[in-house]
Amino acid sequence: MESLIGLVNRLQRACTVLGDHVGDNAALPTLWEALPSIVVVGGQSSGKSSVLESIVGRDFLPRGSGIVTRRPLVLQLHKTEQGQPDYAEFLHLPKKTFTDFSLVQKEIQDETDRLTGRSKQISPVPIHLSIYSPNVVNLTLTDLPGLTKVAVEGQPESIVQDIENMVRSYVEKPNSIILAITPANQDIATSDAIKLSREVDPRGERTFGVLTKIDLMDKGTDALEVLEGRAYPLQNPWVGIVNRSQADIYKNVDMIAARQREREFVSTSPIYGHIAHNMGSEYLAKLLSKHLESVIRARIPGILSLINRSIYELEEELNYLGKAVTIDPGAQLYNILELCRAFERVFKEHLEGGKYLHLTDGTKSTAVHFILKELVRKSIVQTQELRRFPTLQAEIAAAATEALERFREDSKKTTLRLVEMESSYLTVDYFRNLPQEMEKGGNPTVPNAERYIEGHFRRIGTNVFSYVSMVSETLKHSIPKAVVYCQVRQAKQSLLDYFYVQVGKREGKQLAQLLDEDPVLMGKRQQHAKRLELYKAARDEIDSVTWT
Repeated sequence: MESLIGLVNRLQRACTVLGDHVGDNAALPTLWEALPSIVVVGGQSSGKSSVLESIVGRDFLPRGSGIVTRRPLVLQLHKTEQGQPDYAEFLHLPKKTFTDFSLVQKEIQDETDRLTGRSKQISPVPIHLSIYSPNVVNLTLTDLPGLTKVAVEGQPESIVQDIENMVRSYVEKPNSIILAITPANQDIATSDAIKLSREVDPRGERTFGVLTKIDLMDKGTDALEVLEGRAYPLQNPWVGIVNRSQADIYKNVDMIAARQREREFVSTSPIYGHIAHNMGSEYLAKLLSKHLESVIRARIPGILSLINRSIYELEEELNYLGKAVTIDPGAQLYNILELCRAFERVFKEHLEGGKYLHLTDGTKSTAVHFILKELVRKSIVQTQELRRFPTLQAEIAAAATEALERFREDSKKTTLRLVEMESSYLTVDYFRNLPQEMEKGGNPTVPNAERYIEGHFRRIGTNVFSYVSMVSETLKHSIPKAVVYCQVRQAKQSLLDYFYVQVGKREGKQLAQLLDEDPVLMGKRQQHAKRLELYKAARDEIDSVTWT
């Protein structure tokens, strides 16, 4: 039993360090929610603090008016050898040991104020406290803010609902064991703790009922029907508790003496004497410890299943996010070049697919530049490795666009050369050397000279028209080829060549700026890596325990 509860204690501490707790809004299932935990619920002035202190045997909780508990308190009890001194440790103060429990009270209050301020606000982030004593049983409890019906001065009106929402977020988890505390001297039908527990656990399978202040009930009344399970039946026992009086608290009455007084009250009571062995804070602690151990044992297979599934999911996600950026300049340069090549592979796949470029039709060749620019944009978006690096994305986009502009200018120049080459063929000598034949037939009244000139011009026109038609047909095929050669082929072969040269000249700081990763992705990777480490450690912890 000690190893089982100790196992959960260690896992809960690891969860707290990670920030894995109820209400942490994690995208993945949290280990905390899979761990069985006893959650203490009660209204203000229900005697909740007194029950916890009776179980521990120490005054360690802050006291005062209004809402004193404003953060969950994860209380882990560790039984030590007889004769060993009592001491306490906080997870947020790992190197400090408390032997004066009045300082434990102060630290709980101070740590609450450090997070919430003195505005009496609440927070779901737990305080983690371990108490070591030979007078306790191995047990873990989570104390929650007391349910209330009105806000006190300095608190927003929403505080009533905020507390209920926080408490509900703990008790509605199927792995939580609810310790519902209700004062016996009040009508149990109005109990906030019972009302809430019945909403989330209508069959009473996860709920233990605790009746406090049974010694303060009006004469002629008793809590026997409730304690024997007849009035408000639960699957688990009701336990009656005799709290210390306020006078005892003021006088710092020894807790061991208070326990003895409680035993005497129930054992000598004519009403409760026959169930005295099932009453009192000591019995409650042993009952809860035994129940927690059995629940842990039953839930271990499910916890292991969650851990293994989460490890797989986290490793997959980390593979998708990629490794953390190195700080070595040489390695940074290598990574940048690899990222650029990854982009070029995607870009070339688009070009080789051919579905974006149909250049056989000359009317579409003028749009090649804009199609290539769109392919650059799409390729950057589709290069998974680049998603982490917005700065490098922008640099690659700018370099590729600049290269495409150069290719377009080359394309224009080549096209003009083709046209000039063809047009330069029609020289004056070409027309001067046309055959000097007299056109036969024609109007006999027209002089021979005039007929010669008319025929000569007609031959010139016919030849020019034929040549222009031929050249136009040739250019219709050669210009798209030139465009493809100068823009598409060059884009495929040397889109980032100039960028590679420029990157190679950059210093370490400039390289690091290119690998300035998206902070959101960086934080996500770090969080996943920590959670993965937690789950692997949890798996090792479970494997190290010998089950009997």
